[in-house]
Amino acid sequence: QNFKSRLREIEEEMERRNNREADMDELEEHADPPPTLELAYLKAAFMAMEPADCIVALARRSGGGSLTEEVQSFIMDNCIRYIMCKRSAVSRTYAKNILKKVISTAESNGHEVLEDLYELYAHYVSSFQEDILLKDVTKICKNISFLFSNGCDQGHLRSNLVVPLLCSSNMLEGDTGCSIWPSSLFLSEFILTYPNLFCNKFCLEVGAGVGLVGIILNKVKASKVILTDGDLSTLANMKANVDLNHLRSDKVECKYLSWEAASESELTTYTPDIVLGADIIYDPLYLPHLVRVLASLLEPKKLHVPRSCEGEANSVGGFMSDHQIEVRQAKLSQHKLGRHEAREPVAYIATVIRTLETFNYFLALACQANLCVVDITEEKKPLNLLPYMVSYDHAGVKLYMVSYS
Repeated sequence: QNFKSRLREIEEEMERRNNREADMDELEEHADPPPTLELAYLKAAFMAMEPADCIVALARRSGGGSLTEEVQSFIMDNCIRYIMCKRSAVSRTYAKNILKKVISTAESNGHEVLEDLYELYAHYVSSFQEDILLKDVTKICKNISFLFSNGCDQGHLRSNLVVPLLCSSNMLEGDTGCSIWPSSLFLSEFILTYPNLFCNKFCLEVGAGVGLVGIILNKVKASKVILTDGDLSTLANMKANVDLNHLRSDKVECKYLSWEAASESELTTYTPDIVLGADIIYDPLYLPHLVRVLASLLEPKKLHVPRSCEGEANSVGGFMSDHQIEVRQAKLSQHKLGRHEAREPVAYIATVIRTLETFNYFLALACQANLCVVDITEEKKPLNLLPYMVSYDHAGVKLYMVSYS
């Protein structure tokens, strides 16, 4: 009885504290910065539902290498409290796993563990019903925080942008369109780093997935955003995320667009200033359709003076060697950046190159379609706005600019 009373007191206190804060699922501007960057990173990682090992690593960093009682208290008050107010099976299971990892790590290192952490973990372990409910859960809500420092005080943050996203709870089941991929995070950082490139521009994303890039485009005041995908379940989830972030339908639209089935007449109805794509260069079977869509969207509608790339595309049996790719990029980089300033359509594609053969095939198809592909990863390197996201391999993503030649 005493245990249940104590547990109820903890939950009631957490609810009272939560009621004094603004809704954590919306964009937040923080007037009072967190006490340290490390603690801010810890909270952001928890909201993004980073793996338990990442959470513990950040927690130890916050405590100077140890899981101190102060850090444990911060986890209890600022992280576990946040999860408890969600009242969902997935959130509570995640909190249980974090508590287990924190407690076991603290014990193995000989640190005292707060009694409240023990009590709450015992409660979660005894909640068998939540584990049963979890079997039917296919979506979870992650809150992705983009952190901006003030540039003069390295110990504090100026503000942060929090984007709630419904995504797949198990990517292994094939629901890849509803997962948050590294390239979409990279592309979002790029947009937030160079907002003037997208302000007052009509932007269209192909293979938009969860819709993160579109939400960020709306943040930097793109005049119109159209998010497209060829999978109906992904499209439904994308629409849910647009609604979750309270975006106006006249500013951000979600539309079905199948690369294979889209007709030229359908594609010509879109006249975007900028086309975007994240992790869309992955399957050789779909690449001819993707390149056709890109070529149609990027071709100037009033003036078309194509130049042949024949010869380059057919080297090495239809692929281009690493040397040819580098030479082509060096020749075209300055020229194409200048053409973008002339307001011709341009595409920005972020991708992880998993196999060089697949990427070279994309380059060959692009060249045959009179598209120039330029590596601008170093030239337009984005700020690291997700420093807490240990699971995100920032260095593994490349950024390419694509335009009509």
